[in-house]
Amino acid sequence: MLKIQPAIFSLFFLFFSLNDLSAEVRKPNPEIMPREVIEIQLNALMKNDNPEKDSGIIQTWFFAHPNNQRVTGPIERFKNMIKTDSYSMLLNHENYEIVEVYKSKGVSTFEVTIMDKDKKYYKFKWQVEKYEVDGFLKNCWLTTAVSQPMPMGSSI
Repeated sequence: MLKIQPAIFSLFFLFFSLNDLSAEVRKPNPEIMPREVIEIQLNALMKNDNPEKDSGIIQTWFFAHPNNQRVTGPIERFKNMIKTDSYSMLLNHENYEIVEVYKSKGVSTFEVTIMDKDKKYYKFKWQVEKYEVDGFLKNCWLTTAVSQPMPMGSSI
């Protein structure tokens, strides 16, 4: 009888679990415009644990520029960063508004206002850039920076 080591079994399980989740995740492509990148990320973070725990953070990670991923990753570190006081208001927020404030051929910057689950407002600067390096991400718009939140008070 074939005996599978627990570590190998865990690796197989992790691999197939991520594959199942990644099938549901939207992937970058050149047809997705800058504002839509942010909408995809915010909608995912709005329902972070649906369909699975932290799937919203994982979706957000897929649209992070590789340079951004190098600084904030790997994915487990990125998850922990999003759950800190600096960005946790993005998780399960109530609604958002996106306003473009700058646009050039390869960079777009937006002002994003969110209302968190406690009815408090926060403003962010959110920047996306067109990826110019050859490969599967070429000509895709990806997030390069998200500012620290600026508290704006509560709705009531």
